[in-house]
Formats: sequence, C-alpha cells, structure tokens
Amino acid sequence: MHILCMEFLVLSYGYTTLNKFSLMLFPKKTKFKKQHKGKNFKVVNQVFELNRLNFGLVSLKSISAGRLTAKQIEAMRQSINKIIKRSGRLIIPIFPDSPVSKKPIEVRMGKGKGNVSHWVYKVKCGTLLCEIETSSIQLGLKALKLAQYRLPLKTKILFN
Repeated sequence: MHILCMEFLVLSYGYTTLNKFSLMLFPKKTKFKKQHKGKNFKVVNQVFELNRLNFGLVSLKSISAGRLTAKQIEAMRQSINKIIKRSGRLIIPIFPDSPVSKKPIEVRMGKGKGNVSHWVYKVKCGTLLCEIETSSIQLGLKALKLAQYRLPLKTKILFN
C-alpha cells in the first residue's frame, strides 16, 4: 500500500499498517525513546504570508499553532481521499515525529516518566498541512473543507 507523503519522509521514517485501509504514522527508529515537551508555539502566534504551493493546485495552511496527532493526520487523509478518489493526488508534507508519554491511570507520582502513548507533529503558524493536485479545483476545495472539520487547528484554504 502506498502512502501519499513526500518520498523522503517515507524513507527516513516509515509507517505501520493497522488494517488493509488504515495507516498509523510514527518513526521506524529514534535515537531516544522519549523527548521533552519543547517550546510552546502558541505563544509565538504569527501568521506568515508565504502562499507558495510546491506541488498541488489547492492546499491547506495552518493559521494557528498546536499539535497534530497521527490519528488526526490519518483522519484528514482518509476524508480527503474519500472525496477526490482517483481524480487527484494528495501530498502530505508533515510527519508525526515527537513522542508524547503518559503514565497509567491511578499511578502515584514519581517512579520515572511514563510510556509513549502517541506521536504528534508540532505545527507552527503558516505550515502547509496538505496539498492536492487535481484537475477539478471545485473537488479539491470540497475535500479540504471536509478535512478542516477533522483538525483541531484554525486553517485556511489556498489555491492558485
């Protein structure tokens, strides 16, 4: 099954198949199992006006900062593919590469950091989340409008 990401992301990271139609994105191998939480990008909330599309005619750009989980990226991909089917090509240039750890319920404080529960991608303002290359711009706009409902971020649709 072919993942519709940029080629270098697939080669350096990877994915696992949950079932025949679903993919869960996370890195194949990391240097360390767990990471620090890192900088909060919601403080630096500047919208960059770089409206360059690299591959497609229509794209989805974030106008707020936050975190996207692998499940949210997968839900966005499935909803877009349901609309465009085989009439277009979907490019997702983002990849969840930051682990989020969580301790089990009813466990006391201390005794080290919890296990990795899921993977996230830290989104900055102005990041292109996905691009659609299709002959019908109306179909691409409809697919991205549906994908906006799946995401917890404020987004904007760009097209040429």
